[in-house]
Amino acid sequence: MESSGETQSLLYDLPSILQRIELAKIFPKAQPVEAELGSGDGSFLAEYAAQHPEHNFIGVERLLGRIRKMDRKGLRLGLTNLLGVRIESSYFLEYLLPANSAMALHVYFPDPWPKRKHRRHRLINERFPTLARQALAPGGMVYLRTDDQNYFEQMIEVFAASPQFRPMPTPAELVQLRTDFEKDFEARGIKTLRAAYQNLEPPIPQGGRSGN
Repeated sequence: MESSGETQSLLYDLPSILQRIELAKIFPKAQPVEAELGSGDGSFLAEYAAQHPEHNFIGVERLLGRIRKMDRKGLRLGLTNLLGVRIESSYFLEYLLPANSAMALHVYFPDPWPKRKHRRHRLINERFPTLARQALAPGGMVYLRTDDQNYFEQMIEVFAASPQFRPMPTPAELVQLRTDFEKDFEARGIKTLRAAYQNLEPPIPQGGRSGN
């Protein structure tokens, strides 16, 4: 958490993109951690963090305008358990989030990359369950939402091919909390597709860079 004059910010300035974040140093309290990969303007995460002061939350967003909106929302709510990180979600998950540190990963309405030749850019791909399992604590959850039927089918397929995860119902509390995209889609009559998966296996040892 940074301070500039009298203005505080919930945006965390990464000291390095080559070492994993030391979570114990960036939050006031050591608490279970949840991360939203692609947090948009923070509509979901700020409200969720306010409802759960017993957890710490990281919102990961590439676009500066969006993450600044999350920052303002968190500050208005007086949150001390929310930080924003401006970086690509896939890079954050693979290289910056410490091993077995997250109790939940939220991925809501990621870019569907609808053209077939661009689908390799999708965040939820064949590698994602392995990376999620690396980041999650035992029993940790992955929560997914999309409005794109084809992308949803791909999400289901990649997790079905990963026996370390089992499908679970999305808790009613999460269903009730909408993202900025979701509110717009609902206003246009577009259905939200949801899935949730629990990490069953023991932690994956994390090699290479460390910072935990």
